[in-house]
Amino acid sequence: MGKTTLAQEVGELQPSIYLDLESDADRAKLAEPELYLNLHEDKLVILDEVHRLPGLFQILRGLIDRGRRKGLRTGRFLLLGSASIDLLAQSGESLAGRISYLEMRPFDALEIPDDIEHLWIRGGFPDSYLASSDRSSLRWRQDFIRTYLERDIPMMGPRIPAETLRRFWTMLAHHQSGLMNASEFGRSLGVTSQTVANYLDLLVDLLLVRRLAPWHNNGSKRLVKSPRIYVRDSGLVHALLGLADREAVLGHPVAGASWEGFVVESLLGAAPEATEAYFYRTAAGAEIDLLLRFADGRLWVFEIKRSLSPKVERGFHTACEDLQPDRKILIYPGSEPFPLGDGIEAMPLPLALQSIKQEART
Repeated sequence: MGKTTLAQEVGELQPSIYLDLESDADRAKLAEPELYLNLHEDKLVILDEVHRLPGLFQILRGLIDRGRRKGLRTGRFLLLGSASIDLLAQSGESLAGRISYLEMRPFDALEIPDDIEHLWIRGGFPDSYLASSDRSSLRWRQDFIRTYLERDIPMMGPRIPAETLRRFWTMLAHHQSGLMNASEFGRSLGVTSQTVANYLDLLVDLLLVRRLAPWHNNGSKRLVKSPRIYVRDSGLVHALLGLADREAVLGHPVAGASWEGFVVESLLGAAPEATEAYFYRTAAGAEIDLLLRFADGRLWVFEIKRSLSPKVERGFHTACEDLQPDRKILIYPGSEPFPLGDGIEAMPLPLALQSIKQEART
């Protein structure tokens, strides 16, 4: 769901007013923010691109506290904006105890279960997925990447050359699902490993890249300690690599890793709050693509294959012997679930997501 769509749907539920803070006209209305917002205290005020006015948080705090004394406790402000360390820190400090955060995710396989392939190729951003052609979809994603690099990120504070950050982002796409090696990336970019770590932190905080932690609770095994890195939206992976359509993606070496990242992101989106996510890999070769440990301690493990006749390697069996998970699932791009033996269930992605949602309700 896009931000505008969310604002429209929320606005239909109660009287509301929408301000786009990228609009000069709407920003002008907040020249005296307390006066303007007090006029609309009986409405939900939707503030889009709120990072444009970071000083607004302190003012909102006072308005919220005064409103509480009048009995106006919730549902007064909906703040929409890009993720940023400084923005989140400032909102947390100014509005502690007065704000709840919701990550707005792109379309996923639960919302579009009958068009998984198309969703994987184009990614989940609505304008990309719904574009009239593959060419239009790719152009939208390329423009998104350029705008983020040349306008949005500099506006948030970091002074990083756009071309350097693009090269790094593209390298991550080539390295999709791989282990993070800051020294190797640093040599390629001509910067220090600490600088690479800072670049990665930025992309993670902007919700563009996921850093999946290694499992660390097995003291008897030599476990890999580096995180695994994913560009979170598969459509951006393909755009960064210049892959315009399904045929181009399937012909590229990144296809399997891209599918893995798409599935991982879908599974994590379906997981309930307080779920911990890891991958498992030992020096001896035992490996599991994704582990989910739910709040009650139950452990599910997932193997991800881009094949209609998937097989499980010995390393997965060995890892399961180490971990003794409560459920073992192999996700493949077919349409029917079937048993693989040794308690392993092969199933399509939408069914796996439904299983996680059901787990969240029990």
